[in-house]
Amino acid sequence: MSPESSPLRIAMIGHGFMGAAHSQGWRTAPRFFPLPLQPVMQVLVGRSETATREAADRWGWAEAATDWREVIARDDIDVVDIVTPGDSHAEIAIAALAAGKHVLCEKPLANSVGEAEAMVDAAAEARRQGARSMVGFTYRRVPAATLARDLVAAGRIGQVRQVRASYLQDWLADAESPMTWRLERSRAGSGALGDIGAHAIDLAQFISGLPITAVSGVLQTIVEERPLMAESRGLSGTASAERGTVTVDDVALFTARFETGVLGSFEASRFATGRKNALRVEVSGSAGAISFDLEELNSLQFFDAAAPITEQGFTRIIVTEPEHPYIAAWWPAGHLLGYEHGFSHQVKDFVEAIAAGTDPSPSFADGLQVQRVLESIETSSATGSAWTDVADHQQTNNPQEATRP
Repeated sequence: MSPESSPLRIAMIGHGFMGAAHSQGWRTAPRFFPLPLQPVMQVLVGRSETATREAADRWGWAEAATDWREVIARDDIDVVDIVTPGDSHAEIAIAALAAGKHVLCEKPLANSVGEAEAMVDAAAEARRQGARSMVGFTYRRVPAATLARDLVAAGRIGQVRQVRASYLQDWLADAESPMTWRLERSRAGSGALGDIGAHAIDLAQFISGLPITAVSGVLQTIVEERPLMAESRGLSGTASAERGTVTVDDVALFTARFETGVLGSFEASRFATGRKNALRVEVSGSAGAISFDLEELNSLQFFDAAAPITEQGFTRIIVTEPEHPYIAAWWPAGHLLGYEHGFSHQVKDFVEAIAAGTDPSPSFADGLQVQRVLESIETSSATGSAWTDVADHQQTNNPQEATRP
C-alpha cells in the first residue's frame, strides 16, 4: 500500500468473536500486503451504544454507531462488513448493495435458501453498478488449505475418488452450558450443521474442485433444554434458573455425492468431547491424496502414489515457505502463522478484487450453493430420504489469481 492509495472506508455491523477476528484482518492486512486501496476502519455498528463504543476503541475503529441503516446510507462508507447473527444477513446485505456498497458477509450466507437467493439477486444487480460482494469462508485462505486446492487442481493426486470431511468441537458438551443465540433456530438458522458443517462443506468443495449434487443425512439434538443467561448480565453473565429450548441440531452426519459421482462422508458436531476446533478434509485420488487438519494449520499431508513403494507414505509439508500461498508477506520460513492470519488474507483478496473490478471468491452464489446443500441435508433428515438432490448446484469455485500473494 502506497501513501497515495485511495481510502476504502469500512463499516462493520456486529461485533463479538467474529467482530474481533474481522477487525484484526482489516487492521493488519494493509501493514503486510501492498494493497491497492487503503482500508480505513471508519465505524463499528452494534445494538448497545456502550458495548459498541468499548469494542470500537479496543479494536481500532474511528467511530461507533447503533443504527446500521443510517451508516450504510452515508457517502463516506465504501464497504459494509456483516458479522451479525444469520437472521439479519439478508436484510443488511441487500440494503447495503442497493446503496452501492461493497459487501463482505460472514458464513453461512443466510438462514434459508430463499434469503440467500435474494442476496444473490441483489449482488448481481449491484455488480452491474460496480459493487462487489463476497461470503467469508475464511478457511479457504489458510495457506495449507489453499495449497491443498492448488495440488488437486494441478492433478497431483490424479482423479478425485473420495472425500472425507469433519468439523468437531466440544463447547456444548456440558449439558448445563447456557443458551446462546447459536442455539436458537430463528437467529442461527441451524446448529452444528450451519455453524461448522458449512465450513466443512465449502472447504471440501474448494479443495476437491467439485460441487456437491446430492446428500443423505441425519441431524440430532442431544441436549434439548439449557439454562438461560441472567438477563442483566448477557452472554458473559451467570445462568438463571429458567431454562430455554434448544431448537437447532447438535450433531449432523451425512454422506454426499459430488458432481462426478464421487462419494463423500461428513460429520459436524459440537459434542465431540476433547475436540476444540478440529476441521479436517481428506481427498483421495487415483495418483495420491492430501489431508488438511486445521489443528495443524501450518502443515499439509501429501501422499504421492508414484513414489517408489519403499518410500511411500504421507509426507508432512511445512507450509511456511515464501513460495506457498500468502506466506511471502509474513515471516521467514519455519515461523508459524495462526488462526487470525486467514482474516488478513481475506481482506487482501477482497480489496484487490474491488480495486481490479473483478469478482471476489467465494461469491454470494457460492454461499447460496452451500445453503442449498444445508437445506438438502435438513430435508433428508426430516423425511428419512436416502438421497436428496441439491437443486441448481452450479458454483463459481475457480482458483482465482487473487488467492496467491
